[in-house]
Amino acid sequence: MKGYQTYHKRKIVFVFFASALILLGLMVRVFYLMVPLSEYYTDKAENLHERERDIKAARGRILDRNGVVLADNRTVCTISVIHSQIQDPETVIRVLSEILDMDEETVRARVEKVSSIERIKSNVDKETGDQIRRMNLAGVKVDEDYKRYYPYSAIGSKILGFTGGDNQGIVGLEVRYEEYLKGIDGMILTVTDAKGIEIDAAGEGRVEPVPGNDLTLSLDWNIQTYATQLAMQAMEQKEADSVSIIVMNPKNGEILAMVNVPEYDLNHPFDLESVYGDRTAEILNQVSGNNIEAANRMWRNGCINDTYEPGSIFKVITAAAGLESGVVTLEDQFTCPGYYIVEDRKIRCHKTQGHGAENFLTATMNSCNPVFVNVGLRIGIDRYYDYFNQFGLKQKTGIDLPGEAATIMHKKENMGQVELATVSFGQSFQITPIQLVTTVSSLVNGGNRVTPHFAVSIKDPATGNIRKFNYEMAEGIISDETSQTLRFMLEKVVAEGGGSKAYIEGYSIGGKTATSETLPRGSGRYIASFIGFEPADDPQIIALAVINNPKGVYYGGQIAAPVVKKLFENILPYLDGIQYN
Repeated sequence: MKGYQTYHKRKIVFVFFASALILLGLMVRVFYLMVPLSEYYTDKAENLHERERDIKAARGRILDRNGVVLADNRTVCTISVIHSQIQDPETVIRVLSEILDMDEETVRARVEKVSSIERIKSNVDKETGDQIRRMNLAGVKVDEDYKRYYPYSAIGSKILGFTGGDNQGIVGLEVRYEEYLKGIDGMILTVTDAKGIEIDAAGEGRVEPVPGNDLTLSLDWNIQTYATQLAMQAMEQKEADSVSIIVMNPKNGEILAMVNVPEYDLNHPFDLESVYGDRTAEILNQVSGNNIEAANRMWRNGCINDTYEPGSIFKVITAAAGLESGVVTLEDQFTCPGYYIVEDRKIRCHKTQGHGAENFLTATMNSCNPVFVNVGLRIGIDRYYDYFNQFGLKQKTGIDLPGEAATIMHKKENMGQVELATVSFGQSFQITPIQLVTTVSSLVNGGNRVTPHFAVSIKDPATGNIRKFNYEMAEGIISDETSQTLRFMLEKVVAEGGGSKAYIEGYSIGGKTATSETLPRGSGRYIASFIGFEPADDPQIIALAVINNPKGVYYGGQIAAPVVKKLFENILPYLDGIQYN
């Protein structure tokens, strides 16, 4: 009996201490939750009763060098519904479908969907948004947003690019400088009760958005507009597939204009018919009805995305290599019988009866193929390939636009005498127009390889702080003496040679013409081009015009040189007062 009582007492003591320990543990746990973790669980509780709605940041503007706004923002609205707050769903469905011009079943599906917040439609014009806001429909939210707007529609479309429905850059400069332009979104915070109804007394919290930075370009809207007009005229008059024009400062690589017509409407970037017209069905058929692929074709910037055989403009590069290596001088004498035989290949001159006796300067003015084949062979494969690299032709230019294509060139080990001969006058390989104008700029500016670019600076609209962009320059790719000789030769081409249709009284213009046949040979499709710079002794402006597949007369000296002449006649007086870097 005594043993039983002892056991019973021990059991009571055990239960008491166990209960005390459990109670103590609970007290510690409650203290831990209420004090150290009180802030955490308070936030969790508040989050259960908070709803968030984004406030889109204003995207930074894009401006030309003179402050002309090329890309701006327009206020639009986003219409959303909060399911738990809707009191009269049928009225909400009817009103929104009517005002927003949407299918009633689509609106119904979104209104009846049980979610914290459901978007009905975005990019609604502000007047319509204000109309819905004034109706005070329970559960319907109207939030102001921004939509990208391009004041000049198609001007500079293949440079600027455009944004998507979320205001994010898609192509062009819009995507290249997304990190600077996009800004930081804000938000609206509202507190609700357990049923999801907003608590009026709690008010509305806001985290204000931070607008994006403004981007200033080297582009000159006046020059861009006039170059676009000239390109359109040339395309219509010659019934060409496309026309490209690049205008650049050869001293520092700043691009003043880049045109690649036909251009598209930036405010309606998926409208194929505005560009293709009657050919829309044909284009869609070529891409198996894929609208996005057809749109990608429309958005392509041929100045940087596409390569072509440069033709005789590339003789500037061969001349530079020949003069720099010492294998030729201006006074060296040649004879052109109308062809040049390399191994088993007869390479013809454009003047089939030949130019006869001529020196190297005259041969350049005549754009004589046999003489440049001779010079190329004198340089030799190894040295020519070295100069190709030295001049920067094997690397991309580094232009600040996405999708730049690389040069398509023979591998050195696969280059024979015939390949060297054809490369020397601009055939059997391909480069982009931007690569060609950049390389010629670098050879005539004294020998400094520039980086072509658009972006000059960004500006924080809140602080006014400005940050300028810097670009690489490779100095001394040729000697100043060789560069000076090249400028003299190319001025003679315009003053007395094949580029005479670019001559302007009172100005000293240097330049070179080109006519190349597209592959396959014999297709009857040609590319006419001309590159010109002014003044010839110290170039401040350089321009390249490329006409793709012109009908009728297709020689560069006949149809491309006059385009650059008209361009210079218009813009040189305009640029007279500009201080170049």
